[in-house]
Amino acid sequence: MDKSRLRTISSLALPIMGGMVSQNVMNLVDTGMVGQLGEESLAAVGLASFLTFLSQAFLIGLATGVQAMVARRYGEGNQAEMALPLNGGLLFAVVLGVPLAAVLYLLAPAMLDVLVSEPEVQRIAIPYYQTRLFAVVAVACNFSFRGYWNGVNLSKLYLRTLVVMHVVNAVANYVLIFGKFGAPALGATGAAMGTALSTYVGTAMYVVLALQHARHAGFLQGLPSTETLKTILRLSTPTGIQQTFFAGGLTCFMVIVEKVGTSEAAAANVLVNIMLVGLLPGLGLGLAATSLVGQALGRHDPADARQWGFDVLKVGVAILVAIGLPMVLVPDLLLSVFITEPQTIAVGRWPLVITGAALWIDVGGMILMNALLGAGDTKRVAGISIGLQWLLFLPLAYLIGPVWGGGLLAIWGLQYAYRALQSVVFWWMWKGQGWEHIRV
Repeated sequence: MDKSRLRTISSLALPIMGGMVSQNVMNLVDTGMVGQLGEESLAAVGLASFLTFLSQAFLIGLATGVQAMVARRYGEGNQAEMALPLNGGLLFAVVLGVPLAAVLYLLAPAMLDVLVSEPEVQRIAIPYYQTRLFAVVAVACNFSFRGYWNGVNLSKLYLRTLVVMHVVNAVANYVLIFGKFGAPALGATGAAMGTALSTYVGTAMYVVLALQHARHAGFLQGLPSTETLKTILRLSTPTGIQQTFFAGGLTCFMVIVEKVGTSEAAAANVLVNIMLVGLLPGLGLGLAATSLVGQALGRHDPADARQWGFDVLKVGVAILVAIGLPMVLVPDLLLSVFITEPQTIAVGRWPLVITGAALWIDVGGMILMNALLGAGDTKRVAGISIGLQWLLFLPLAYLIGPVWGGGLLAIWGLQYAYRALQSVVFWWMWKGQGWEHIRV
């Protein structure tokens, strides 16, 4: 890979990676704050957060359709219509998001009654989840905006927005969780309120940025055409379904772990957040691959598109090997930042070592998956992702954990085995030619 290609990857990916890392740092701050409230609060927030992700997952998938279409228009040089997919994504975010959030708010007590067996964990999780639902529409809008910025190589614009969001989140969480400066001490629910508030702050900033940098491309200049809306749905629906099943699988994973024990559930919540320190930079590189592949195909150069996927993969593997080392070498030190109970630290120790050792494999698959999404190959990606998670991993995890009495280590090791298999499949798909001629 020559230096010019490395510079292109870096200029696009580094702002995305910075945003992703800053987002995860904020998640770790939230976890550290809630962790001071005890294991029940930590387990409740962990499970409710995954349920929140499940609730938002289909709408988050809109960003894939927006980014793929915008990148293709950018590669074609069609600047006057670049923001039309963004308009369509925002329209779907509102029309679909409002009724979805309302229905889920009403169903929240019944859903968590089924998912959570510990009464105290359930008591904390219900209001936390209901509060997070107020930001569903804002989350969907934000991901559509990010899809646009990534598609036109302006990822640096939203980095400043994410920084502001995380500062607002940190301050609001501190005030509302612990009752500082005269505010009531709301515990875990205060963390949910801080997150919802910061999300809407981000939406407002994205609108201002789009008015400055996307008005010439058609932002809010009118409703997108029926053809544009159909294409967004065609590209986004498989990814939205995939995201929904993936989020549902994570929720089921947390339910399975919660059935093993509260200490295991608390440790798993922390492990997932630490894991994201590595996965989110990898996702940032994956989103860069989505844009670079889409732009190359817009120039009618599939060979260059294929090479971009492999070039981003090389960068990602090198970075993730370095990120995983502390998890392998000092797992107890990392866990002790968020967990006070020695027993819970011991439960999480070896799963964290596995995470550090295998991150590069997982992220390699994630980068190639996003490269395939950039080419519009959303149906095959969704089928592989859903099939491996729901037909292989989750049934085996339930057998190994609650049925056969295995602990968190056995379940966590199985998770990375299935993720490694998925990475191999995406490698094989990217080496093939089925994605080169998909129309976007």
